Amino acid sequence: MPSTAAVQSAEKHRVARKSTFVSIALNTVLMALQIVIGVFAHSQALVADGIHSLADLISDFVVLIANRHSGAKPDADHNYGHSRYETVASLFLGALLIVVGVGMLWRAGTRLADLQSIPAVHMSALAVAVLVLISKESLFRYMLREAQRVRSAMLIANAWHARSDAASSLVVALGIVGSLAGVRLLDPIAAAIVGFMVARMGWTFGWDALQDLSDRALDEAASADMRALLLATPGVRDVHEMRTRKMGDFALVDAHILVDPLISVSEGHYIAESARLRLLTDNRVLDALIHVDPENDAIARPPVNLPARERIVAEVKAALAAGGAKAESVNLHYLSTGLDVEVVLPASDSRAAQRDAPALAGVDLEALRRSLGARKLEVRQRLDLLTDRSDASAEARLDQATTRVKAAEPHGNA
Repeated sequence: MPSTAAVQSAEKHRVARKSTFVSIALNTVLMALQIVIGVFAHSQALVADGIHSLADLISDFVVLIANRHSGAKPDADHNYGHSRYETVASLFLGALLIVVGVGMLWRAGTRLADLQSIPAVHMSALAVAVLVLISKESLFRYMLREAQRVRSAMLIANAWHARSDAASSLVVALGIVGSLAGVRLLDPIAAAIVGFMVARMGWTFGWDALQDLSDRALDEAASADMRALLLATPGVRDVHEMRTRKMGDFALVDAHILVDPLISVSEGHYIAESARLRLLTDNRVLDALIHVDPENDAIARPPVNLPARERIVAEVKAALAAGGAKAESVNLHYLSTGLDVEVVLPASDSRAAQRDAPALAGVDLEALRRSLGARKLEVRQRLDLLTDRSDASAEARLDQATTRVKAAEPHGNA
């Protein structure tokens, strides 16, 4: 069964293709009408709006290409996937709109510099402008509804691009009305306003895309949601050094979680994996990297001069062997307060425990602790109530089991 993320991704790409093809079909028809009628009716504003529609067509094809490639699975060159193809597409769209807008402003400026050459506008230009206004507003509402449903930043940007088209068509219609009323300079002024709106929209899209490509983090509200998910994980005491960065419409999350310092590595890994899976339930998260900390390493870290495990285990085994005992396991806890050593002896029956106790009593655990530079040294015997099967009751077996042999802990740091 495909994962939730895979289903969401497939749905997003399906919606992107469908809405973009609708936009392509509509923009093709409108562009042809605007340019042809604009030239025939002597409306520079309508021609400028037609060029704007041509830019829309180009941007729609860019969206299709980006949508196709952004859905590709991670590979050797893109370990985190290809989601940023959408961000690159948004940057390209922004640059394209800026160029188109500046071109419109330039053309309008040259027309305004020679007011005598401005011809009268034909009524047909107004009819086309009104048709384009209604069509672009309808397209905006459709595209925005679909984009918000699948949470695609690129599709939302493209939808608002359609809204900017509707706004520019409104300005064009007003300019044509003024020109028909006898104020001919309103038509090139409308063209200049359209150019400014297009350039401004391009700057907004391009700047946002550039910020995302520069590893922009999620906003404070989204980051707080991520932190709350981590803190809700059983076993997580605190969260620190959490970082997020945008990856297309998704985000990558890195975080350090604080757990009980005396639990096993496997339990710490289990807690971290549980926290990661909890984060992935948020559909904004593409992936998460969780680091387990026994203490807040932003505040306190273990001393750097503590002995390595190999040396500690060798000294412990040698000291116990001299007393006729052996260690089943040695657990080490490297903490900011110092080194804690925990030695576990193998389980044995009551007769063996009686033989081992006098031998272990001859081991100088305090001297061993000082030699290791440990803050605390604890030696205990593993409890196995089923070892001595000759006893009649569990209570008798518990009485005969040696669970703690000796512990050495100084009054203060070593």
